[in-house]
Formats: sequence, structure tokens, C-alpha cells
Amino acid sequence: MLKTETPSQDHAQLDQYPTTELINALVDDQQNAVRAVRAASPRIAAAVTAAVPRIEAGGRLIYVGAGTSGRLGLLDSVELYPTFSWPQERALALLAGGSKALYVAVEGAEDDLEQGAADLRATNPTPNDVVLLLAASGGTPYVLGALRAAREIGALTVGFANNVDAPVANEAEIGVTLDTGSELISGSTRLKAGTSQKIALNTFSSALMVRLNKVYGNLMVDLKPTNAKLVKRAVTLTMIATGADEPAARAALEQCDFHVKVAIVALSKQTSIDQARALLEAARGSVRQALAA
Repeated sequence: MLKTETPSQDHAQLDQYPTTELINALVDDQQNAVRAVRAASPRIAAAVTAAVPRIEAGGRLIYVGAGTSGRLGLLDSVELYPTFSWPQERALALLAGGSKALYVAVEGAEDDLEQGAADLRATNPTPNDVVLLLAASGGTPYVLGALRAAREIGALTVGFANNVDAPVANEAEIGVTLDTGSELISGSTRLKAGTSQKIALNTFSSALMVRLNKVYGNLMVDLKPTNAKLVKRAVTLTMIATGADEPAARAALEQCDFHVKVAIVALSKQTSIDQARALLEAARGSVRQALAA
């Protein structure tokens, strides 16, 4: 029996716990998700290193999963645009059962090996694409079908699984095993297995964006200010990075469509917006290199 399906021996009487003890047990068990991701950090680092040149060459991130794993992949993909201005067409998410599976379980969809392959091929994958394959069990047919189709065309495949020696991790070019063990509620991998996948995806995509010069220091200087909160954040980030007061930061941002990178370089080097853009382009988007030029 898979470890993710094996009943936990620690809490066999879970249904009889007082509510406070029940909550504490559920929360405490989540700590194992962090430990599992930490143990897998060398593999996640290897995935980032392998992904950078492909993404720099124009590749896309393609997330593939079923159920909770698929929804977590979608969540990570859609958050890249507001956080890092990552083009929406370069972060795709494939979910077994299609978009309706976001809201209701589509029975049997995850068991369709051929549909996984067909959905992946429908994205017109290239060797520069990075395909992230998510399956708590590590053997979901839909995900394996997509994995094999991705490998056929030479895309980078990164497989995330919560069982040791799982096919999704073994067959991918880079396998990431998040060994979270038994769930407190037997087989409910939306618990710490899902948490570990969320952490691992956040870690992978955030580190990738840092390597793509989307971050200066620890400031997200490539955010897309799509609402009032993010506009305020753009002003604050510009002030922190440059020491400018709010009116000066806002004035610079208004001249460059609230592109924080450009405002930082223009204010710091006391140059025009056009010159700041040119410096950033020459520095491949690196604020640090643009400022040193």
C-alpha cells in the first residue's frame, strides 16, 4: 500500500478527540509538509537550474495535475502574472477533466492516460517548455500520459510525487519526492501532501523568477499593479529601493506605466525613463546590473 494511502498509526481514535485536540493534531501534522519539502530542496534547486535557460529561450511553464494537485498547479500558474508580470500565455495549467474540474470532481478523468497525452500535445509543446507534473500518489495515469508526451518532444519534465519511487518522479527528467507519509485522515492527500506541493511549487516558481531578474534584493520589482492595493505597493517598493519620497516615486511610476524596475533605475541614476528602459534591456532586466552600468 502507498504511504499516502496507509492509515496513520498515531491517531487511530481521531474521531473521538476533543475539538481543541483535533485541531492541534491536524495543524501539527502539517509541519511534516515543510520537512518533506526541505528534504527535497536539492532536487527543486536542480529543477530551477535546468529550467532557467529554457525559459530564457522563450519556453513556457506548463502545470499538469488531477484533483487537488491540478488545482494547486493552476493556482501557482495564475499568480505569476500579478506578482512578476509573467505573461499569462507562458504559464499554462492542465487539469484532468478540464475547467469544470475546478469546482466539481470529474470522476474517472484522472485515469485517462491518453487524454493526458492529448491535452499536453494540444498546447503545442516545444523543447524549451518546462512541464511540471503533480501527483500525490505518483502514478496518476492522466499525469503520466502528459509526462510521456512531453518527453517525446524533449521538454524539460519535473515530476512531483508524495510517495518514494513513484513513476511520476522516476520517469521525469528531474524527480522531486515530497515524502509526507500517511495522512492524518487516511488517504486525504489534500492535507499535508497538498500543502507540500503548494510549498514546493511556490518555492520553484519564486526561485525561478528571482533567477530571471524579477526581484531586486528581496523586492518584487516586476509586479503588475492591477488594483489599488498593488498600485500602492508599487509606490512603496520604489520608495524603499530609491529613498525617494512618495510624490517623486509616484511621478516616476506614472511616466513608465507603474513599472517599478524602470522607476527605480530612473530615480537612482537620475536619468530619463527611456534611458532607464534601455539600461534594463541591456542588463537583461537586472536592476542591479542596470544600476552598476
